[in-house]
Amino acid sequence: MTDKRVACLGLGGMGGGIAGRLTDLGWKPVLWNRSIEKAQAIAEGSGGVAATPAEAVTGVDVAMLSLADEPSVESVLFGENGVVSTLRKGAMVVDMSTVSPEYSRQVTGRLNELGFRRVEANLVGNPMQARAGEARVLAGGAPEDIEEVRELLTVIGRQLVELGAIGVAATLKLALNALLGSQVVALAEVVNYGVEAGLDRDLLLRTIAESAFSSPVMSHRANLMREEKYVPAGFRSVLMEKDLRLTVADAAIQGVQLPVIATAARRYERMVAAGKGELDAAAILDQQFDDAGDESKTQVSA
Repeated sequence: MTDKRVACLGLGGMGGGIAGRLTDLGWKPVLWNRSIEKAQAIAEGSGGVAATPAEAVTGVDVAMLSLADEPSVESVLFGENGVVSTLRKGAMVVDMSTVSPEYSRQVTGRLNELGFRRVEANLVGNPMQARAGEARVLAGGAPEDIEEVRELLTVIGRQLVELGAIGVAATLKLALNALLGSQVVALAEVVNYGVEAGLDRDLLLRTIAESAFSSPVMSHRANLMREEKYVPAGFRSVLMEKDLRLTVADAAIQGVQLPVIATAARRYERMVAAGKGELDAAAILDQQFDDAGDESKTQVSA
């Protein structure tokens, strides 16, 4: 086991899974979460629960972030009682948050100027896989920085994919999530079409899930739709909306138009606006839209 001291900041689905994984393996990470209850729930065997990000990273070698969005990353790193106020110079920030490639490059540069280093470590998988160490880790950053935290990255995931410069891992993570989001929306549309045409909903979803048109990810979402099991969410709709929006925006910077993904983004935007953002992304099936893309009926209740 390494002698590196680690702090885990952000204990949602993926972050909580990673913290639990490290605790199981004896790393004793210091824990911080905006709502302290989540940290206290997995505190046994950890290095303790901190009241602030600054307290969590005092004296550690690696600050691991798993946060919902760019404003959260900004606040935890640079805000009042943020990471940079107490993290020792030369220490590493391993950031598992899904952010835009541009923001990833920007925040890395700002940390470098302050004497810190940063590695992108985007995870591909779900919270259960993160807890079991079965997620895939998409790593971006300086080769020597990735090498320094290699042991940590290889215990939190079954596969480490090194992608080179900062921003590339963020791009690949957004591309994968955009593919998932657009497929889930397409799945919802064909199911609604089939049901209106007289097909049994459960039969249709089961047929799709068991067919060659499916995949492990789509089969999982189809089964959630069959059971209408949208809580607790494996992938919250509010995060899906954010990732699709970031993908469309970054593609536009590259001069690439993504009409299918943009349509999926609008569907999730309306779902979040309807107060359904905490439901699993599969709940898009029970959101009804008219031809203009406006929400006309919501069947799901939180």
